[in-house]
Amino acid sequence: MSLLDKAIAAVTPPESEEARTRARTEAESMAPPGSWLSQILDHHREIEARFADVKAATSPEARRTAQKELALILTAHSIAEEAAIYPALAADKQIGHAELAYQEQSAAKMEMGLLERLDPMSEDYLDKLEHIRGAVAHHVYSEEGTWFPELARDLSATDLDFITQRYAEEFARYSQSEVA
Repeated sequence: MSLLDKAIAAVTPPESEEARTRARTEAESMAPPGSWLSQILDHHREIEARFADVKAATSPEARRTAQKELALILTAHSIAEEAAIYPALAADKQIGHAELAYQEQSAAKMEMGLLERLDPMSEDYLDKLEHIRGAVAHHVYSEEGTWFPELARDLSATDLDFITQRYAEEFARYSQSEVA
């Protein structure tokens, strides 16, 4: 594990599985079907599944294919949040949360780029993958546990409809991209 990985791990201790489950259950209870929050929760579950697929892959080719699928959903999801949700957080007086969210997602994108440079069957690769997965899980916990429920409670129906539309548009734009 690199020095950067160790530093990030030291400041982002993992939450318990029970705490994550509790946070997700609460967020799900606040997420009408099709809403921005419902879409995000679906994407969080898909991201978790893609991390598991990368780890479970048994050949270099399968691991790289799974990694590309993970990168696609992770990037589309993060850009959609950055364009639609984080500005709403800032407008809701959660500026610090919005800024931290941008930083965490930027770090995850950088780490995914570094992961591409490692031998996909090496221990270093699996260590970095787990580091990224842990950082993303912590980020998801922050969103589902406090930031997004607070946002859902605070915004007007008009604002909630607006960010639902914007999130869907941005996610569709970036998830439709073809990789050459």
